[in-house]
Amino acid sequence: MNSIRSLLVAVAAIPLLSLVSGSSASAQDYPARRITLVVPYPAGGAADAIGRLLATKLSETWKQPVVVENKSGGGGIIGNDYVAKAPADGYTVLIGITQLVQAPNVGIQLPYDVFTDLTPVTQAALIAAVFAVPTQRSEKTMEEFVSTLRANPGKISYGSYGNATTSHLYGELLKKKAGIDMTHVPYRGAAPLTNDLLGGQINAAFIEVATAAPQLSGGKIRGLAISGEKRSPLLPEIQTLAELGFAGFEAQGWIGVFVPAATPKDIVKKLDSVLSRIIKSPDTSEQIKRMSLVPVGDGAEAFAAALRQDFKQWGDVARESGVRVE
Repeated sequence: MNSIRSLLVAVAAIPLLSLVSGSSASAQDYPARRITLVVPYPAGGAADAIGRLLATKLSETWKQPVVVENKSGGGGIIGNDYVAKAPADGYTVLIGITQLVQAPNVGIQLPYDVFTDLTPVTQAALIAAVFAVPTQRSEKTMEEFVSTLRANPGKISYGSYGNATTSHLYGELLKKKAGIDMTHVPYRGAAPLTNDLLGGQINAAFIEVATAAPQLSGGKIRGLAISGEKRSPLLPEIQTLAELGFAGFEAQGWIGVFVPAATPKDIVKKLDSVLSRIIKSPDTSEQIKRMSLVPVGDGAEAFAAALRQDFKQWGDVARESGVRVE
């Protein structure tokens, strides 16, 4: 009887042993087939550009096909959820943005949790936001613009990428911090917002550096201030809002890499090591800077810490600005 019981225990253990050995083998052999980088936004944006750059570099490094798949919709939720629920084997990777930590702070109901359903791999790039006005306006500094606003409450408009986006959050926060009244005009993305800012149909907007840089250099808009803890190396002449006496704008936008939460740690570590090295390489860093983004590539541990900090900071911005999606 004892020998039969021992045999049954040994047989029952075989599948478990197979799973353990299979997991180790997959981590050791990774990648052995095609990797898909999911961008939860349409082609043509900053996240898509970063995704395609990293896909090319990963494919060159690992000699495996790495493709970009745009799964847009729901303000990024559809693509984020797709990766959160994908097999946790390292072959489905998310190119995520700041919306991951902003959305839950403005009351958006999500089918996933960024901290429990996704694992951060590395932060690819930072994106500051510039508070800009059309050059046909007379104000040359933030102080002058704030003075104009205080003298004309509710008569001056500012645009955003849409309700509860970074530009909306920052706009409402500025109203509170500066004690001013601006009329919010939500747009459907950066392109129509920028067009109306250039044409003077709106008087101001927080727009990302990547969108603002060509217009700033062309003298079509004027940057009065910028978000972030310190000045952007891409626009060092523009003062931060903190320098101008407006606290609370330290959080910046970012583009980062994630995998499903249960992905084996060895695979995460391998992906982290290669991606961080690629991002920090002179060639890739220069290409990222040409997108008007600031390259990072600090790895999984640093990104996880930044994620927690950003979640708190954007929560503070949402609470202070009063922006909620009902």
